[in-house]
Amino acid sequence: MFKLLKTDEKTKARRGELTTAHGVVQTPIFMPVGTQGTVKTLHPDDLVDLGSQIILGNTYHLNLRPGLDVIRAAQGLHKFSSWDMPILTDSGGFQVWSLAKLRKITEEGVAFANHLDGSRMMLSPESSMEIQATLGSDIAMLFDECPPYPCDEKYAADSLALTTRWAKRCKEWHVANRDKVVPWQVDNSLIVNSTVMDHQLAFGIVQGSIYADLREQSAKELIEIGFDGYAVGGISVGEPEDEMIRAIDNAVPHLPEDKPRYAMGLGTPPQMLEMIARGVDMFDCVMPTRVARHGLAFTFDGPIHIKNKEFELDQRPLTETTHPSVARFSRSYIRHLWRAKEMLALRLLSYHNLHFYLQLMEQAREAIEAGTFTEFKDAFTARYTANSK
Repeated sequence: MFKLLKTDEKTKARRGELTTAHGVVQTPIFMPVGTQGTVKTLHPDDLVDLGSQIILGNTYHLNLRPGLDVIRAAQGLHKFSSWDMPILTDSGGFQVWSLAKLRKITEEGVAFANHLDGSRMMLSPESSMEIQATLGSDIAMLFDECPPYPCDEKYAADSLALTTRWAKRCKEWHVANRDKVVPWQVDNSLIVNSTVMDHQLAFGIVQGSIYADLREQSAKELIEIGFDGYAVGGISVGEPEDEMIRAIDNAVPHLPEDKPRYAMGLGTPPQMLEMIARGVDMFDCVMPTRVARHGLAFTFDGPIHIKNKEFELDQRPLTETTHPSVARFSRSYIRHLWRAKEMLALRLLSYHNLHFYLQLMEQAREAIEAGTFTEFKDAFTARYTANSK
């Protein structure tokens, strides 16, 4: 397992033992998504209380709003958002896929029609890395093209070739500029496997769609360029679950075992356990907070919709091991809040769902240490899927 550890003075003073301290990031880990510099409905102290070790910010959205002038004035996203733990920022590459109707891809980069007011903007490998450096994140992702699903092999191959060329440009910019753009980053460094990193880390992203040979090619090309960690991208973009897992199987075995391996944008609890079994170390997903806003709560017996009438008189907590801050409230009361459109319902469900995901990662780490991960995974998945509503 990898340990990604912040070494700012505040964290140094409180962390104690490296394997137990507040400032340690130990894999496998789940990263709550803070698209706009905040995890929806939650206070930063809530995330610490829940055991969050690292959160994710969105380069595209933060560049648009509040903008880099505001971030510079605040001396980086950590101070701006009052979050002194690690931050990973995506590159904006996902918006190349999700805003397909609003953009044009060229060798230079991607021209977007701003989704806020329609004005034009350009993201390139260099500008993406500069935005992420200005944000002052601890881990920056390279700028890539995420191919759609489905796509033919020629499109996937051409897309991969472009992503590899962009990866080289990202690495060149990062090496030349990472220590110049944001001087406050030097005091916001990480330790990776006991090695002090006094600058922002950069992760490569394996692409190649559903094609095994392209996934292998992408992994090998990125390793040749050289990154601090490696992600598998182009998954959870509409493909069936078996194709998603196959994409991981086609990429992860070709990635270094001594570097973090990150599956981007997924998934359900059983999916994450399957990915851990295949060697994945890091995950992010909007699902816990997004489905909370639709009244869904994760339980060991599968997700439940709290708005359903069956919970009207149910005096049990959401799960037997939900966070103490949520356990005091019954399913019946949370259903009442939901039906009354009270904001507390969204907050409690988000709090619970993130706790469920983070608790699952903690249990996975403990099972790995004990040598019982396969048994843990199979038992969890059997219960979760057998009783899913």
